[in-house]
Amino acid sequence: MSRFELYSPEGIRIDGRRWNELRQFHCQTNTHPNASDGSSYVRQGNSEVICLVKGPMDTTYGSSSTKQLPDSPVLSISINHPAFATMERKKRPRNDKRLTELSIILKRCFLKTIVLHNFARSLIEVTVTVLSFDGGLLATCCNAITLALIDAGISLYDYVSAVTVGLYDQTALLDLNSLEEIDLSFITIGVVGDSDKLNLILCEDRLPLDKLERLISLGIEGCHRLKGLMNDTVRQVGADLLSKKQ
Repeated sequence: MSRFELYSPEGIRIDGRRWNELRQFHCQTNTHPNASDGSSYVRQGNSEVICLVKGPMDTTYGSSSTKQLPDSPVLSISINHPAFATMERKKRPRNDKRLTELSIILKRCFLKTIVLHNFARSLIEVTVTVLSFDGGLLATCCNAITLALIDAGISLYDYVSAVTVGLYDQTALLDLNSLEEIDLSFITIGVVGDSDKLNLILCEDRLPLDKLERLISLGIEGCHRLKGLMNDTVRQVGADLLSKKQ
């Protein structure tokens, strides 16, 4: 397999995985207990992010940051992408349009996931910082936010786990790295719990319509696996806290 061959005839991708294999996944919660009400760290392959959640906090309706109804919570999500997190050593503008778009997508996703009536007239601030980027930025941020909200005690209907799926010729590839994202058309999907319900879907490339169902099906399978890994981490943290109280 040549250095830049994304998918070999033997079915091996550029990083050694098969078509349906996830990148190495690692997550932690309560990583910054003194700086936030909830926090998390997620590493998917070589992409790493940390997420801090502050809230729920009291807020006064009529602030410039919201257009929601008086009894609805205000959810603020921001993404910080420092220059050292990518191979491009260029300074990003303060209001980067790409990061703003991703923040809006994530906000819409989690407004459907948070049990809103439990946090009427409250403010929930979510800050995601990218430490390293190697593909799947939106998916990694989504998984980190889910864990940080759980750590903060924010009521959710269920986990939202996310992953990217790309198309190489006629083959669907799961959980793309940055080299694959550059050359392939792909979608990012977020799934609610163990269901087939999509809470997030983003497609910015042209894809054959007859291949879309296959991509979504593979993505849902990958999301379910990620949800299991995230759930194991949350349960282990809960068990450790319970053992300390006894």
